[in-house]
Amino acid sequence: MSEREYSIYVIRLDDSILEKKRFRDENPGYKKGMPCVYVGETVKTPEERFLQHKKGEKSAKYVKNYGQELMREEFERHNPMSSREDALEMEKKKSDELRGKGYAVWSN
Repeated sequence: MSEREYSIYVIRLDDSILEKKRFRDENPGYKKGMPCVYVGETVKTPEERFLQHKKGEKSAKYVKNYGQELMREEFERHNPMSSREDALEMEKKKSDELRGKGYAVWSN
């Protein structure tokens, strides 16, 4: 059995997502002018996963409708990871870190 590698990824979302009440409610500490992002984890490459979202395959609706680009500077140094548990933990840490900077974040 081959070992899988897992990754986290951060996708920049169009600022118009702030019109969505549910998104705003999830981000009470958002600082105007900071990026809106989606943070996820995957066994695919971040590029493959982003394309899946945009095509509507196993997609988070916010990424399908508002996803703009991968924010590589926010995730590349963390990848790859050897377990899904590590990736899930890093996804949460990255989400918390970005929220702490004033970003608006959506994550699972």
